[in-house]
Amino acid sequence: MNGDLFFGLLRCLRNPKQSTRQKEEVHHHMITDMSSNFKDTTVKILLLGTAESGKTTIIKQMRILHINGFTDDERREKIPEIYQNIHDSIKQLVLQMEPLGLRFGSVTSERSAHYILALPVEAPEYFTEEYCDHVVTLWNDVGIRACYDRSNEFPLLDSAKYFLDNFARISEEEYIPSTEDILHSRKVTTGISKITFRVPIPKSLGGGEQEFRMYDVGGQRDERNKWIQVFEGIQAVLFLISCSEFDQNLREDPKQNRLQEALNLFRAVWQNRFLASAGLIVFLNKYDIMERKIRAGKHIVDYFPEFEEFSKRPQQQQSCFDECDWTKMFIKQKMIDITHEQFKRNSRNQCDVSYSERECYYHFTVATDTRCIRDVFSDVQQMILSENINMAGSSLF
Repeated sequence: MNGDLFFGLLRCLRNPKQSTRQKEEVHHHMITDMSSNFKDTTVKILLLGTAESGKTTIIKQMRILHINGFTDDERREKIPEIYQNIHDSIKQLVLQMEPLGLRFGSVTSERSAHYILALPVEAPEYFTEEYCDHVVTLWNDVGIRACYDRSNEFPLLDSAKYFLDNFARISEEEYIPSTEDILHSRKVTTGISKITFRVPIPKSLGGGEQEFRMYDVGGQRDERNKWIQVFEGIQAVLFLISCSEFDQNLREDPKQNRLQEALNLFRAVWQNRFLASAGLIVFLNKYDIMERKIRAGKHIVDYFPEFEEFSKRPQQQQSCFDECDWTKMFIKQKMIDITHEQFKRNSRNQCDVSYSERECYYHFTVATDTRCIRDVFSDVQQMILSENINMAGSSLF
């Protein structure tokens, strides 16, 4: 920081007779000077959360919002991934019919099921007319739809309905994936990927641009041991938790509730000493899917009995108007309670109790909604930059 500005600020603080205008001018120059220093550094953000919480979708959104999206060639490169999503979805639905005790609605559907089951796990390189006819027949079958309604009982992509509803368009010969198609596509993240982009800095924080680097790491249990490789120098952690997974179990552990797994993971991240100095922002993601499930008759109390007691709290009744609101607030409160827990260092990865006094910021998000993510990330960006400036300012005294 410029020495004249620093001593000017000290004089300003020590001299109560100095005019408010003079104080504001010194403060403004101090903020501008510090923010210009931050422009020369890269803000590193780490995305954490369980598998299928939406981390990779956030990376795609950053590309759409800050790096001009995807070229036609890059869109075409996504076609095999989207084909595989469709193939996996229809095959999984057919496979689950018998275990769930469901029957196909017609003999034609049964023939289509035999056709799909006889195919390899890998999706066809091209969707033939025969393949398309069988997929359409199955997706229109009442038995398959009943199976989909019970998809919380087995692993199925969140985007299954989206892709099968749009199958006629996707199966066209000249198909090029839309931005929404790309956002809904799913591929298991292994290892570590990153994206670097620049965003405008608000004038109130000095103006100009700031470089951000965002890291995405696999959320499966066997991938989490790689996370520590990117902990160094992280200024903020975006932790994603899927609100819609309250009625589902893990792919890798069918006995473990997905939401409970995410809460356990959040506790481990919150208490991790290597991340103790990083800002922590929580994206309570996929609340749109959560709302659809509740309206379809699913209830979080069937999986978290303590919800019943929570829903009777008088202090929450003014902000909660229906079961969807109560469910969102319940999940958020679960995370708030974790941040208030007293903990001791019983492993070398846990931080000391004193670190638990830091703040955590919460946002309800739909990762596939570009407008939602743009607005939320704008708030996150300003919070990170403000926190950096505040920390730099407090470290001077």
